[in-house]
Amino acid sequence: MAQEMMYGEAMATAIIEEMQRDPNVIFYGQNMAMTDRDPMRKMFGKDRVRIAPISETAEIGVAVGAALTGLRPIVELWMSEFMLVAMDQVINEAPRLRYMSGGQVKVPMVLKAGFGFAAGWAGQHSNCLYHTMMGIPGLKIALPSTPADAKGLMTASIRDDNPVVYLHHYMLTLDTGEVPEGPYVIPFGVADVKRTGTDVTIVATAWMVKKALAAAEQLAQEGISAEVVDPRTLAPLDSDTIVKSVKKTGRLVLVDQAPRHSSAAAVIAAEVAEKGFEYLRAPIIMVTALDTSVPYSEPLESYVLPNEEKIMHAVRSVVAERAVRV
Repeated sequence: MAQEMMYGEAMATAIIEEMQRDPNVIFYGQNMAMTDRDPMRKMFGKDRVRIAPISETAEIGVAVGAALTGLRPIVELWMSEFMLVAMDQVINEAPRLRYMSGGQVKVPMVLKAGFGFAAGWAGQHSNCLYHTMMGIPGLKIALPSTPADAKGLMTASIRDDNPVVYLHHYMLTLDTGEVPEGPYVIPFGVADVKRTGTDVTIVATAWMVKKALAAAEQLAQEGISAEVVDPRTLAPLDSDTIVKSVKKTGRLVLVDQAPRHSSAAAVIAAEVAEKGFEYLRAPIIMVTALDTSVPYSEPLESYVLPNEEKIMHAVRSVVAERAVRV
């Protein structure tokens, strides 16, 4: 059975269900559980749900220590940029301890943060920082694009014995969709083909999946069949599914809200170039943000970020290669 649910609601549902299932799951962060009237605090008590000081270094440091003792902390960080003041804990502590202990300890923790707020929040709140964490051994990264994925990946994140950076896109918060009832887990490292097609593969993440699907719908009216693939997790990355799709279509367009030279798209392009170069009938095209900070001005913000028109232009370009190369 499934029920209609908002993206943000699906995340909260997963947290509640996992806290009911496992008493070791704790949830804390800024701007939450401020009074005893808070619903989750009433449900689970102040020992498991609590407000934290405005110190990301302390919040994440406490999570590392709590995880080492056997608890499974979820830290509500609100904005991904807030993690930047605690990158020692995020990159140099949490992901390394299991390896450095020879597997004697586990660090099961979830760093939950919103990102990509493209609604006039400008340079310090609209970023896509996942590229800074993609190559860190021991650290997992989840980027859900639908309410169902939001629930399934949150459940997987909480149950994982490794630190997970769970990034939810603010522009998807109110989107609705069918979400399975009860326990629902999406394994890490399993991409999802959101739309099948034969002419071109579009790989997109988070909010860009929604834009890629909208572009694919319009391209279909022009006779272009686009397959849309959502990696869902960037670490681990399911490059096999992407290469399999490219083998079928022969063309690849990568859509990423991050700037071109600090994007997940660049990593995926390298994977395909190494593992599936012989399948390509046209050059890979990356549709990304420009290499600049996100402006406050709405027209300038739209100019900097990817959109449906830019995606369609890129797809038309790679499909046009067919006529040149036949």
